[in-house]
Amino acid sequence: MRTRLIAVGERMPGWVAEGFAEYRKRLSRDLPLDLVEIPLGNRGTQREPARAMAVEGAAVLAAIPKDAHVVALDGGGKPWSSEQLAAQLADWRMQGRDLALLIGGPDGHAPDVLARANQRWSLGPATLPHMLVRLIVVEQLYRAATIVAGHPYHRA
Repeated sequence: MRTRLIAVGERMPGWVAEGFAEYRKRLSRDLPLDLVEIPLGNRGTQREPARAMAVEGAAVLAAIPKDAHVVALDGGGKPWSSEQLAAQLADWRMQGRDLALLIGGPDGHAPDVLARANQRWSLGPATLPHMLVRLIVVEQLYRAATIVAGHPYHRA
């Protein structure tokens, strides 16, 4: 199973990039992870956020591998504990399909993207910077993989 993190926005701050790279390296054997960055749609005083979201959404949809199981990070999604995410990871692996995790832009996901998602995952009620979400997601995937493998990284 290949995993693709498709995220709207580019140029992570150095500390986010370093943390992301560290967890991505740790995951490389158990859950290979590719990062696909989607450019932000144009926003400004004369541009509607809905138009930018639509442009971003089309690019996100184009980046999803064919027949992948799609999980959209969304505030209206289901929050999972680390143990629940580990159970999800085990289920995803059993499906034998690639996995695509989607992080939207500043205005969230386009309706077409949410319609394509097989599941929606919420990191909780707090609003988080989208670059930070990348780091949290990759750490949680690593944590879930270690739970599945019986590794002592997770101490609940």
